[in-house]
Amino acid sequence: MKLQNPLSQMGLGHEEGFGAPCLKCKDKCEGFELHFWRKICRNCKCGQEEHDILTSNEEDRKVGKLFEDTKYTTLIAKLKNDGNPVYKRNVMILTNPVPAKKNVSINTVTYEWAPPVQNQTLARQYMQMLPKEKQPVAGSEGAQYRKKQLAKQLPAHDQDPSKCHELSPNEVKQMEQFVKKYKNEALGVGDVKLPGEVEVRAADESNLKNGDRGTSSAVGAMDNKSPDQKASQYSCYHCKLNMKEGDPAVYAERAGYDKLWHPACFVCCTCSELLVDMIYFWKNGNLYCGRHYCDSEKPRCAGCDELIFSNEYTHAEGQNWHLKHFCCFDCDCVLAGEIYVMVNDTKPVCKSCYVKNHAAICQGCHNAIDPEVQRVTYNNFNWHATQECFLCSCCSKCLIGQKFMPVEGMVFCSVECKKKMMS
Repeated sequence: MKLQNPLSQMGLGHEEGFGAPCLKCKDKCEGFELHFWRKICRNCKCGQEEHDILTSNEEDRKVGKLFEDTKYTTLIAKLKNDGNPVYKRNVMILTNPVPAKKNVSINTVTYEWAPPVQNQTLARQYMQMLPKEKQPVAGSEGAQYRKKQLAKQLPAHDQDPSKCHELSPNEVKQMEQFVKKYKNEALGVGDVKLPGEVEVRAADESNLKNGDRGTSSAVGAMDNKSPDQKASQYSCYHCKLNMKEGDPAVYAERAGYDKLWHPACFVCCTCSELLVDMIYFWKNGNLYCGRHYCDSEKPRCAGCDELIFSNEYTHAEGQNWHLKHFCCFDCDCVLAGEIYVMVNDTKPVCKSCYVKNHAAICQGCHNAIDPEVQRVTYNNFNWHATQECFLCSCCSKCLIGQKFMPVEGMVFCSVECKKKMMS
């Protein structure tokens, strides 16, 4: 495979976040540098979402494009300079008076995202029902979690052909049709309401289906029930536990108003992560995040992380790959017809890179062990399975096929040899 010049791939966003530190690798990473077709850092191999890149504007553009040509256009605005849609993220700022010795100071808490509801008390209740580490308070662990999930759950290359690597005109057309289809059939945004409000809307929906415009009987029936009876009337679609009276619930229009979720239960059925900004995809009675909905519809290349729209691709090691992307994870050489080794069960590397970067080291000769030769492994120690390497550390007797006594990387043929060496 002819390797492309990295500078020719700037359209994939290679200038964005250049040099940003890795939150996972810390000082081991020299700084973020995007691989020219993989969605990872060339230096540390971690994803872009693992790096401290200020991408709020880019993320708002991405979500804005997702909502374009959908019923959720009220959540976006058109930029004057280029006419592109941008996400009108609802930011919530709460101020709480804090008593001090001499006067009262103001403690301000900013949520980088909050449910777009008019009732701020309801939005605040919603936030308090999320795990603290997932509440998107500016500068907190929760804000970092939201940012990471935006990148993971809603990859730009799942909706925008210009963010993909060398698609053919036919693949671009197929992708545009796929995106249009999921916008029409699956995409939705959760809404936060009190269960009683949802009950009225569910009754309206049911009566309209039956040709009856009235809802007074349904509402009256609810009004006659005690608070405890009302609370037990609703149960979470995910955990099946009853909703508490007065607590907000999330509902998904695609699922129907008869289904409700606790705020912390509004999660993807595949990865179990909180659906970022309540953006969901509904399919066969399940909530999905964008990534896993797309995975349920199309194969995804394990090399470039993009959906595959070509009829020609390969399946290897339980994963799918573009033909041109089944390459060594370290040096990018094509692996078709070549010997390769899987590292961490997910990353194929060529034989030479494996020996150089990943091979186990023999305790006997201190050289790398070729992946095609036999070896002896005990705990985290390895030896060539040869008469020259797997020897008693005291008398050099060959131990292949023999009983041995291991001690901190050394092996002995007998108690006597062990005592002699240890003394």
